[in-house]
Amino acid sequence: MVTRLSQLFVRTLREDPADAEVASHRLLVRAGYIRRQAPGIFAWLPLGLKVRRKIEAVIREELEAFGAQEVHFPALLPREPYEQTGRWEEYGDALFRLQDRKGADYLLAPTHEEVFTLTVKDLYSSYKDLPLSIYQIQDKYRDEARPRAGLLRGREFSMKDSYSFDVTDEGLDVSYQQHRDAYERIFTRLGLEYVIVQADAGAMGGSRSEEFLHPTPIGEDTFVRSAGGYAANVEAYRTTPVEAVPFDGLPEAQVHDTPGTPTIATLVDLANAEHPRPDRAWTAADTLKNVVLGLTHLDGTREVVVVGIPGDREVDLKRAEVQFAPAVVEPATEDDFEAHPLLVKGYIGPWLPTGAVLGAESATGIRYLLDPRVADGTEWITGANADGRHVFGLVAGRDFASDGTAEVAEVKAGDPAPDGSGPLELARGMEIGHVFQLGRKYAEALGLQVLDENGKLVTVTMGSYGIGVTRIMAVIAEGTHDDKGLLWPAEVAPFDVHVIATGKDAAALELAERVSADLEAAGRDVLLDDRPKVSPGVKFGDAELIGVPTIVICGRGAADGEVELWDRRTDTRTTLPAQDLLGSL
Repeated sequence: MVTRLSQLFVRTLREDPADAEVASHRLLVRAGYIRRQAPGIFAWLPLGLKVRRKIEAVIREELEAFGAQEVHFPALLPREPYEQTGRWEEYGDALFRLQDRKGADYLLAPTHEEVFTLTVKDLYSSYKDLPLSIYQIQDKYRDEARPRAGLLRGREFSMKDSYSFDVTDEGLDVSYQQHRDAYERIFTRLGLEYVIVQADAGAMGGSRSEEFLHPTPIGEDTFVRSAGGYAANVEAYRTTPVEAVPFDGLPEAQVHDTPGTPTIATLVDLANAEHPRPDRAWTAADTLKNVVLGLTHLDGTREVVVVGIPGDREVDLKRAEVQFAPAVVEPATEDDFEAHPLLVKGYIGPWLPTGAVLGAESATGIRYLLDPRVADGTEWITGANADGRHVFGLVAGRDFASDGTAEVAEVKAGDPAPDGSGPLELARGMEIGHVFQLGRKYAEALGLQVLDENGKLVTVTMGSYGIGVTRIMAVIAEGTHDDKGLLWPAEVAPFDVHVIATGKDAAALELAERVSADLEAAGRDVLLDDRPKVSPGVKFGDAELIGVPTIVICGRGAADGEVELWDRRTDTRTTLPAQDLLGSL
């Protein structure tokens, strides 16, 4: 049946919503697809649901093409399975926790590994039952501290999450590739540009992990890639360690007065003015910046760590979060410095005036970690842990050591790719899919075992594969709108054709009714703007805002049986006889 705009539950808005930061949020609200209910939570209206279901249909078709089967789990889940895997605490404040009237703990699921695993454990017991791939499209809940950008980062969102179960690692490789290939087909059908990058598994755990990122200036992820094919999320990038060099014969380190130099820039200026090098000028790269971080562990304990990085780099807190996960990471507070008076702000270094050095095994008890570029034999200017004083010529491996390495420094354009494929460039992207090889982490925690062909119990190996359904809708809207409104690809547009009856002449509405019926009979999904007493300008404006790419106008030529075919993608209009319309679509 033809959908009539006069009866459709929709109201378009002329003004942008006050809280809209990005185009997709602004246009999806204005065009009547979604309505805000609370920060990061939206109601779905008929137009929004039609697009969402078309995206879901593409996902279902491609997953079921290789044998994945659909299931559906509740969003409200008990605490116990998540406690068994450690994620009840590991998720921290991002988890929505609640209690029932009897005081039992529940959560709103941010992801469903535990219940998928337990259900397979409940039903399957033999290697003959595997391999298995099952999936759901379900709402998830995460208590985002700063929900923003509409559907791009909300507290309630829809995901497709699928899981594979195999007896062997070789079987997992096959299941992983099946999902990975399906993702490529899905995003191609949806018209989404994507880059596959190496990623950190984070709280999910496991080994192999790849993200599908859509390149966009508003992306919240930074990724790196080389001309030779390397690509990774910055959190997963691993610095190529610098080779150690001999330090025999190097002069002893010297402490100099450096008043008024609490920053790298002021230190470099003073070094060049008062302690010049004979061969070249000092630069920030010659300095060792010692960053103090505060870690709050899952048990609530607080730890201060110091990380030495080259002075020409800043700390990337996202990389630091990966390095120290699952602890919460933040810059050290005043309370942290008060608890560790040996650390003099602005003049921190691994060497102390007492002759001791930082380190968990030293008298300070403070863990001291180094960037992989700080190799044994390299010389540095760094703080002397005394106000207004720095050490020149402090040699790593001779004058100080570390408790290990830490990947917390920012990645820069021009850094070498770890695989030797050339220098890196940086870009912004939005995550639209993620594939993990979970391995046996969840199966071991929850006791998922089957009998192998020799009758021996073996632990199942798993994969996890996610696609952000509602996020994808926003990403498509971001990439395909113009200055007048949304402009959906045909695969996901809410209707195939938007028919507009204009003018006061009854012939226009009669022709629009007839054209709509003919298109519907031919299998097209039609939206008919039959609203009386609404001006053509308003109707055209709404059509542009709603974003159906093919529009048919029944107006001035209606008496002669002519229509205008308006292609919104090229913004061109063609006049043709109504009977020729179907052949032109």
